[in-house]
Amino acid sequence: MRHKGPRDLVTQADLASEATIRGVIQERFPDHGILGEESIDFAQLERPFCWIVDPLDGTTNYAHGLPCYGVSVAVAVDGRLTAGVVYDPERDECFSAAAGQPATLNGQRIAVSRAVALEESLAAVSFPAFVKADSPDLKAFLNTAPQCQALRRTGSAALNLAYVACGRLDAHWAHETHSWDGAAGVLLIQQAGGVVTGVKGGPYNLSAGDYLAAATPELHRALVGLVNG
Repeated sequence: MRHKGPRDLVTQADLASEATIRGVIQERFPDHGILGEESIDFAQLERPFCWIVDPLDGTTNYAHGLPCYGVSVAVAVDGRLTAGVVYDPERDECFSAAAGQPATLNGQRIAVSRAVALEESLAAVSFPAFVKADSPDLKAFLNTAPQCQALRRTGSAALNLAYVACGRLDAHWAHETHSWDGAAGVLLIQQAGGVVTGVKGGPYNLSAGDYLAAATPELHRALVGLVNG
């Protein structure tokens, strides 16, 4: 284990996982681009086919023995998310989706919840590795905590998004995040019937990475102002 930055860890498992995933992709699709958390090259997103890989989402949890982490892999074709998988090795749960197809969990179709009101919603927040007093995600937490039924911080954005897709959570957002954190999970929610935009409410931008995801349009509308207040 070593530090990439203040409070930002990387373990040998991160590096080994990405190397394994990269090896599988390059063997099968040698002309495809790969954007990985441990090998950052955003120019890869401009290639016709680009795989977006978070080899171990929730590294701090993993390093402390907290069983809440996963692997996130997505592929974009001409900049459009086309397929994605989030795998939780602790629970042996594999969430997958492809454009135009239903999202699934271990092969069974999943769907978002029907929550429309803030007071009935269980939402997940994300904080950057180093939280500052003026962090927009911290401000969003303070704005939404009195309004939602409850808030959770799991430490894994990929699992948060997967849980919105299957109805365990009703909403999740992140201001300070990256493409590899959310790409697969964004597609999961879209194919499970949910709403995903950029965190400010505009179209989701794969290059920017920030997002606001909610189970229903009504809940999404209720959250936009609070999350950006």
